[in-house]
Amino acid sequence: MRTVLVTGAGGAGRTTVAAATAVTAAAPGRRVLLLSADRGGALERVLGTDTATGPVPLPVPAVPGLWAGRIDPAASFRADAMELQGRVGALLDLLGAAPLDPEELTELPGAEPLALLRALRDTADGWDLVVADLPPVRAALAALALPEQLRRYLARLLPEQRQAARALRPVLAQLAGVPAPGPWAYEAAARADRELAAAQAVVEDAATTVRLVVEPGAHAAEAVRHARAGLALHGHRLEAVVANRLLPAHSPDPWLAELSGVQRKELRALRAEIADTGTALHELPHLGREPRGTGDLARLGAEPPAPAAEGPATPPWTTEDRLAAEGHFLWRLPLPGALRDTVDLVRRGDELVVDAEGHRRILPLPSALRRCTVEGAALRDGALQVRFVPDPALWPR
Repeated sequence: MRTVLVTGAGGAGRTTVAAATAVTAAAPGRRVLLLSADRGGALERVLGTDTATGPVPLPVPAVPGLWAGRIDPAASFRADAMELQGRVGALLDLLGAAPLDPEELTELPGAEPLALLRALRDTADGWDLVVADLPPVRAALAALALPEQLRRYLARLLPEQRQAARALRPVLAQLAGVPAPGPWAYEAAARADRELAAAQAVVEDAATTVRLVVEPGAHAAEAVRHARAGLALHGHRLEAVVANRLLPAHSPDPWLAELSGVQRKELRALRAEIADTGTALHELPHLGREPRGTGDLARLGAEPPAPAAEGPATPPWTTEDRLAAEGHFLWRLPLPGALRDTVDLVRRGDELVVDAEGHRRILPLPSALRRCTVEGAALRDGALQVRFVPDPALWPR
């Protein structure tokens, strides 16, 4: 399955671009799902339909092969909460707690990104293409990073290997003076880990790419630079930058001509920003009005997604063995667009904590580098390069 994640600056027309991409990609015999996280009815307005979309995808009558669905964080939160309550019902009875009714439950902060991940996980099968309309880029990156982060927390707080020492739990509880986690805690952690792993597999799949939507006004190229660094840090593949709402290049109206000139200048900056990166620049015209209906979306001429990449996704970093020639390993993480003073690096045990352009990721080190010490690091040619030298106390002779 091919997945295209559409994000970008707030107000740049992400929902419109996502819908236009899905319309051009749909064809008889091909199943395309347009999935939106917007709650304000923007998806229905863009598609020109009076039927409200919801968690269950509905066909778009005017476009054979196209279905549309909307993520419902409130419903997703209620379903998860009721399921959890059902699994710990015996514990609630023991404590004398009254169970909550579905009508009492209102979503908590953080429910929206979890609902998004759940939707991506649940739509992993049955579709040829999923086009997901995501929140603005910073919120989208935070949501997409959740599976990796939460799985790391679970592994630290409830490591699987401790579950094996069941016979020692009563003794440890007496020695420590606090009860040890019961089997239900480990079972819940294992279940959560499986669900998070399924969502992470979709996000990190080689066939999952990102389209970044901008309106080419002032500072558009700067916004793309920031976004590229964050996407690269988290290993996301930027397929295209979409310049939306472009005015005609020549207009007899002086005001429109000046505005168009500003857009063309920013387009040149965008081309320079992504030159020689393999990222395409797509240009969508301004229709003189907000697109409404599948006819308008087709007239935008959005490029259909390229064929899916073959094979498993590759790690965002590489390790080069330079021991024989230079006495060190070179660990390389591409960070296109990152500036030197926004990049920070900390070694923490078997992990590297990397900050770039306000984004952070904790990366596990390959086994060989865990037995090394950091000799130095530099940001060169759009990549963070870290030198590791073998630690004599840990390196085999």
